Amino acid sequence: MLVCYGEILMRLSPPDRLRFQQAGQFDVHYGGAEANVAAAYVQMGGSAKMVTKLPEGGIGDAAVASVRAYGIDCSPIARGGDRVGIYFLEKGASYRPSKVIYDRKGSAISKAARSEFDWEAILDGADDFFFTGITPAVSDPVILLDALQVCRKKGVRVWCDVNYRATLWSTTKAGAVMTPMLSYVDVLVVNEEHARDLFGITPAAGLNKPEERLASLGEQLKKLFGCSQVVLTARESLSADDNEIWALLYADGKVFRSSRYKLHIVDRVGGGDALSAALIYTEAKEIVSKAADSSDRQRQIDFACAANALKHSMEGDILIATADEVAAVMEAVGEGGRVRVIR
Repeated sequence: MLVCYGEILMRLSPPDRLRFQQAGQFDVHYGGAEANVAAAYVQMGGSAKMVTKLPEGGIGDAAVASVRAYGIDCSPIARGGDRVGIYFLEKGASYRPSKVIYDRKGSAISKAARSEFDWEAILDGADDFFFTGITPAVSDPVILLDALQVCRKKGVRVWCDVNYRATLWSTTKAGAVMTPMLSYVDVLVVNEEHARDLFGITPAAGLNKPEERLASLGEQLKKLFGCSQVVLTARESLSADDNEIWALLYADGKVFRSSRYKLHIVDRVGGGDALSAALIYTEAKEIVSKAADSSDRQRQIDFACAANALKHSMEGDILIATADEVAAVMEAVGEGGRVRVIR
């Protein structure tokens, strides 16, 4: 069982890649990093609970229903507060980048109280717990610390995507708040910029190859926080429509680099969340054995990056794909050739 804690947002997007000024209507989706991970994980074949707070009433009910529709256990969701957080997405095209505008101030999760979450009960029977750096930025960090302490007590594996958002808080505050949390984290998803700006960690001087730089970062993050694995994602933007993506995994003192995927983007939101869901799935389903060898770890990062690539072909925030469909992309046997694997 995977437990995810974070905010569920309403996403409003002009159809057909119109600009905000051209829009006479908006398409509606519900998501959020942690909800996206839970939903993708369930589609692959796992089970998940979603923990958040949403207001009573029609919009809050719609948000809960949208998450429950993916087969997620929504029983731990607290109800109350005044509003659902919103973000507006204007999808880019060609040389025009995408644009996001947030309207989440005063959302229900920002008003959540510690007493609303019984983590002992919520985490009973859980194997994995996932959160991002967005959650302590928009809600009381003590609630998250409560959850992490119970995870440690119960032996629940903890996953974190740093997912820093400059619109939510400064690097100084983010680093100060997240540093004590990361001592509970087993697997950390981060990039070089955020490792440097939030935690003061940089690769050793003179290292130029991505694998060498990640090995240096991984060793330092492991020493500082105790995390056993570190994942870096990478992207080369050819245009708003066409990107190349890949990922690197530091585990067991070694670095594993995924295949490189060239893709034409339908919707890039949620790609990193799909990657996190796939990483968790490979561990939970023991695709990676308890005594993981190099071939296990290579398959893990290839599977995770394939999930990321596949998400880019789908509208909305959430990867809707079975584990077999992700594996088909990884093995380059998917129909249509929409994603090309470059070795």
